[in-house]
Amino acid sequence: MTALAIWRKDYTEGLHVDFLDHLTPALICQLFFILSAAAVLAVAFTPPSTRQLLIQYGARSSSSARNSHEAQRDHDDVGAKQDKFTRLISCVTSVGNVPHSWFMHFYVLSISSSVFWAFQFMCRGSILNGIAKSQTAVSSAAATMSINQVFLTWLMMLMQGGRRLYEHLAIIRPSSSKMWVVHWLLGCAYYLCIGVSIWVEGSRSILYYNRRFSHVEAPSLNELVGLVLFLFGWSMQYRCHKYLSSLRKYSFPEEGMFRFLICPHYTCECLLYLSIAITAAPKDQWYNQTLMCGLLFVSVNLGVTARGTKTWYVEKFGTEKVEGRWLMIPLVY
Repeated sequence: MTALAIWRKDYTEGLHVDFLDHLTPALICQLFFILSAAAVLAVAFTPPSTRQLLIQYGARSSSSARNSHEAQRDHDDVGAKQDKFTRLISCVTSVGNVPHSWFMHFYVLSISSSVFWAFQFMCRGSILNGIAKSQTAVSSAAATMSINQVFLTWLMMLMQGGRRLYEHLAIIRPSSSKMWVVHWLLGCAYYLCIGVSIWVEGSRSILYYNRRFSHVEAPSLNELVGLVLFLFGWSMQYRCHKYLSSLRKYSFPEEGMFRFLICPHYTCECLLYLSIAITAAPKDQWYNQTLMCGLLFVSVNLGVTARGTKTWYVEKFGTEKVEGRWLMIPLVY
């Protein structure tokens, strides 16, 4: 049951139910993803001068600072209060910057999380059992993932983290650019949360899994479809990243999927998490609710970044370069 469904039930039926009684580990993960996505959207709708300071980093950060001053001059009628607020945001975002190379920490954390939960499962660790029992105590009658789905989604997440770490170490060029520490903290929190999300709706299967009498089940339609989508997105994202790394610094990408999309590597990222959500769908469901909330955050976060990338391309290469290209999702965005 999602947070929205619980609220609707309590509100429409007039039930005075303690929300904490329904606060399962899956619901905590869903709330984190939804609230984080809402925070990113809130920043995206702030004035341009403030937004550029809060969300831009790397190659775009220098131009963002310049554009924030231009935007401020263009909106002098707003008054001194906005100017003071912008200066305050500028001071806040200038403190606590970390190297953009710290993106590697996200992938190390993702792999470490996968290894940790695998170890917990093999040893029947108290942390995994505690979370699984907490999940089933409230939603004991809810549909659950099969143990096959738990294994498969765990493997998919490990493959994604492993490939991204390899790309960071062997393909992506080193950069001296910076990012705000809040971006780094949010990324770390996301990977910790997604590491739990890939299996938490399979808690009952994990608790009652018997190694002695285990057997391999035929893959379901969800698993087959999800796996095909995952392998496609996984391989295409690798090709996108390899192509980007082969370009001369700050040049415009024009080959492969970049002919149609500004950020096809973001498209692939969304497709990867969509495929995992489909693969992890509990019985008689089309998708895994917790992982779909994770996809919501990924889509919003990357969507805002993709719009910033388009703006930067227009400033650097001209409007004609990006005409006819979708930002991230073909025919939609």
